[in-house]
Amino acid sequence: MAAVDYEVEYNNRARVPENPALMAGWVRDAAAYRERHAPRVVAYGPGDRNTIDLFPGDNQGPIVIFIHGGYWQALDGTSFSHCARGLNAHGITVAIPTYDLCPHVTVDDIIQQMRAASRELARLGRSLVISGHSAGGHLAACMLATDWAAYASLPKDLVIAVFTISGLFDLVPLVGTSINKALRLDETAAKAASPLFWKPPVGGRLDAVVGGNESAEYFRQSQTMVEQWGVAGVTTRFGVVSDANHFTAIAPLADPNSPMVQRLRELAGR
Repeated sequence: MAAVDYEVEYNNRARVPENPALMAGWVRDAAAYRERHAPRVVAYGPGDRNTIDLFPGDNQGPIVIFIHGGYWQALDGTSFSHCARGLNAHGITVAIPTYDLCPHVTVDDIIQQMRAASRELARLGRSLVISGHSAGGHLAACMLATDWAAYASLPKDLVIAVFTISGLFDLVPLVGTSINKALRLDETAAKAASPLFWKPPVGGRLDAVVGGNESAEYFRQSQTMVEQWGVAGVTTRFGVVSDANHFTAIAPLADPNSPMVQRLRELAGR
């Protein structure tokens, strides 16, 4: 797909300011959930944004991490607290990290921050299932592909599964778009930061779902990721969130009875 076509599809589906009413609703729902279920705030780095909101469950089984999107330019974890509701209802602990944003940091910096957050959560002695939306899906895949034994002397299977929602796995098409003004990637850096081109992990699971009303590019990226990592030995699965656009695709996380929450329970062994 040509860069200009990709930019049109990406911006029309994904730019936060184009959906102010929906975002305002997210913020209200998140604030209400935080008021009723105050999270434990865990620092994983020196910056004000290097924190994790931990919504405890019954302290059994894996922790599920949700990494928000925002295209490295907007939002933080507190805007998505309500995404813990569905899994919390089943006793599953949910962690929602906040990270620094481009252009103040690089994409690689953000990957390293999510590794640091995962390493901090590993102190709790439990394995991790990581879910992520859009840019968060990119980061979730990066965590599954990380060699944790080499990175931090942690178990190789620290991250047992990821569940991506309209994820981005190939950043190269962004280089020629206006989005790259914040990301500041050249083609070499974009490819190096794209998990689609990384050595696939040994084992683990990758679910990649896409909103049914998404653009063709989101379908292409998730389907290609599932195919390539599946051939390499990762247990992969592609799915569609019916009648959902780029934003509403994450709504099922707040519903304890949704198929998305049930699948995450399955991935977490619950």
